[in-house]
Amino acid sequence: MPTGIMGLITRKAPQFPEGATWLNVGSPLSLSKLAGSVVVLDFWTYCCINCMHMLPVLAKIEEKYKSLPVAVIGIHSAKYENEADPNNIREAISRYGIGHPVMVDGGMKLWRQYGISAWPTIVIISARGDVDYKIGGELTFEQLDGLVADSLAKSKEMGSLGSKPPAIRSKLIKPRAATLSYPGKLSFCADGSMFAISDSNHNRVLIIDSATGKILSRAGGAGIGMSDGSFSQARFYRPQGVLWRGNSIYVADTENHAIRIIDVSEQTVHTLAGTGEKGFYIGYGSVHEAKEAALNSPWDIASDGKSLFIAMAGLHQIWRYGIDDELIEPFAGNGREDITDGELQEAEFAQPSGLWLQGQELYVADSETSSIRSVSIKDGYVGTLVGKGLFTFGDKSGSLPDTLLQHPLGLCASESTLYIADTYNSSIKAINLKKKESETVISGKGKKAMCKIDDPKCDTLGLFEPNDVKINENVLYIVDTNNHLIRTFSLKGMLLNTLKLNEGV
Repeated sequence: MPTGIMGLITRKAPQFPEGATWLNVGSPLSLSKLAGSVVVLDFWTYCCINCMHMLPVLAKIEEKYKSLPVAVIGIHSAKYENEADPNNIREAISRYGIGHPVMVDGGMKLWRQYGISAWPTIVIISARGDVDYKIGGELTFEQLDGLVADSLAKSKEMGSLGSKPPAIRSKLIKPRAATLSYPGKLSFCADGSMFAISDSNHNRVLIIDSATGKILSRAGGAGIGMSDGSFSQARFYRPQGVLWRGNSIYVADTENHAIRIIDVSEQTVHTLAGTGEKGFYIGYGSVHEAKEAALNSPWDIASDGKSLFIAMAGLHQIWRYGIDDELIEPFAGNGREDITDGELQEAEFAQPSGLWLQGQELYVADSETSSIRSVSIKDGYVGTLVGKGLFTFGDKSGSLPDTLLQHPLGLCASESTLYIADTYNSSIKAINLKKKESETVISGKGKKAMCKIDDPKCDTLGLFEPNDVKINENVLYIVDTNNHLIRTFSLKGMLLNTLKLNEGV
């Protein structure tokens, strides 16, 4: 049995709240409408990496039982204030291709009624409306499949199982058509004339002229997969971090759980690390041949020329890959999800998602603690610049002890200033490392808006969950993820613009 399982509970399942907002479905659902079916409830929140890991498992369950009386329903119980907005949940459903109905659990009412204490949690309800199982944490397909099959068998034995799938009228949320689809991160070449961007939901990496927005080349993009070869042969799966160094672009191929490398001149892609399968906890000090190591949602990459430092979001650690010896190992973090400073092997991170190396200091956007951490490569010590805990977040600038962020995902530095993609505040903030204070460069308050693609009026609107920010010649390039755009912000003129992309090749 999976960790956190509670055995047969056999208590009546609480009903869905009346008046709740439902997404991805034509009309609100109720347990009475689903009587006769085994119901799988997925309590999730879209910031959570473990919740993301459950989505393909649930999709496989839906596929296997599509002709049987089984219903999979997402219950979105938000951790962050930003995540409680149904419009933002709608974007998450589109981004992750969720095919089942989702109820917005406003005020976490259903969460409390079911006694949930962790994301994700799966609840399995029998065909007669009893709670059969409640399981906290990630499950494999085999584990969840066994529990669903068991509930089906018991429901049939008790004579309460229907003969047909439940009548659920789908109204699926589809992504908007655009050149980019939920782009993740970008990185400039040495002279800044070009940049690479992970066009995540198109499963490709683009190389773009920084000045004109002309797309110069594409790697991948013809579907989900993990294959090496030419740009046209290569396949990725929702890549995130990209790092351009010399003639190479390193790629955190997030949902392939792999690190890939693009040869810009040869226009080829090869795999450096990862097997394509999601790995599980690996203790500090464990060294592996990179291509034989099972990684877990690598999200960003930095390098000192000798090593790649990898934000291993799914394991709450920073890993290191040796460019010469091709070995990979945990570098910082013991794997527990928290905010704890100290020596490399004692420190704790929470879903690190953005990296920037400045000299001997590795800065980390530690998303689930809404914090900015620093790792001294020289001294082997992890500290915290901004952030206080897993449930402490907000939108505030000023002295660093008073600064509050909300799930930051990307960052960069220019001399003594750190620029931060304060993702769930739809803002860009700056930290002055010398003065030890922060300021808001672009505010999301009252300005967050969904831009229409190629609409010039978009330049007067704010950002929508930006995932990354990088600086080039006194201009911030911002990955405006939920607007499917690249924005530019002149630090001299303080003007926000949209970089219009043209197909080129």
